Amino acid sequence: MKHPLISYLIHPKYALQSILWRCAKYIKNDKFYVQLKYLIYVGKFANLEHPKTFTEKLQWIKFNDRKPIYHKMVDKYEMKDYVSQLVGSEYIIPTLGIYDRFEDIDFSILPNEFVMKTTHDSHSVILCKNKETFDYASAKRKLNNSLKRDYYCYSREWPYKGLKRRIIIEPYLKDNTHGDFLRDYKFFCFNGDPQFMYITSERGAEKGLVEDFFYIDGRPCEFYQKGENVSVELPQLPSQLSKMIEFSKVLSKNTYHLRVDFYEVNSSVYVGELTFFDGGGFAEFVPDIYNLKIGDMIHLPTDKIN
Repeated sequence: MKHPLISYLIHPKYALQSILWRCAKYIKNDKFYVQLKYLIYVGKFANLEHPKTFTEKLQWIKFNDRKPIYHKMVDKYEMKDYVSQLVGSEYIIPTLGIYDRFEDIDFSILPNEFVMKTTHDSHSVILCKNKETFDYASAKRKLNNSLKRDYYCYSREWPYKGLKRRIIIEPYLKDNTHGDFLRDYKFFCFNGDPQFMYITSERGAEKGLVEDFFYIDGRPCEFYQKGENVSVELPQLPSQLSKMIEFSKVLSKNTYHLRVDFYEVNSSVYVGELTFFDGGGFAEFVPDIYNLKIGDMIHLPTDKIN
């Protein structure tokens, strides 16, 4: 395995990203922090007065679109009530338990397989496939570290600011169609209109997950996001594509931009999560021209940006 120091020497950008991540909680000025991170990740300062590209417009949204309902939409527990009211409770993943502390969890009442994560952040998912061999100590360390983390401070995504930090436990979903690795389908919606999606495959596989972009009519996109793997053979579209498109429209209504994520499990649809800022708002597209083309899909109030 390559030592991180070697990667930092080969790619100094990675070293700057690591330093910024460690210093994030000490930088209190949000706009200064966002511009610093944008410079490191994108290579220039964001135009916040006259945003044009996809990532610039996401930064504008961080500072100018702050509806209280957004807190509920990104909380992985509260979101379920929001989704239930709009499309129905049968389309949310059931909750096995919600806890303030790891020590409060009674594992004896849980099934043999389950999923654990914190409700206020990203990348804290832990899978239990067998309670007898499950590494409880490792899970406790990871979740406790996540509970201590203020997710808002790392990209200044306003919907995450001040969220209550909890642990949620859900069933371990299995889809007989695609083997061991559950696929998810992420729809990019602009002013309530889904335009394209990407399919995440092979999550948890040794070679790493892959992301393949499609327009919602099923055509493969001519673009992808920097740093992501794409499939040699394109994955199949979900059988419930039309329902996902319908729900995306409903759930993203009255937003400038929202990514709506779904799982398809044995032909049943579940809403996974709602995300306002894909990649924290710093994920660019390749070829570069699509950063402008996709930015054009977001219609901001002209009296504020012209």
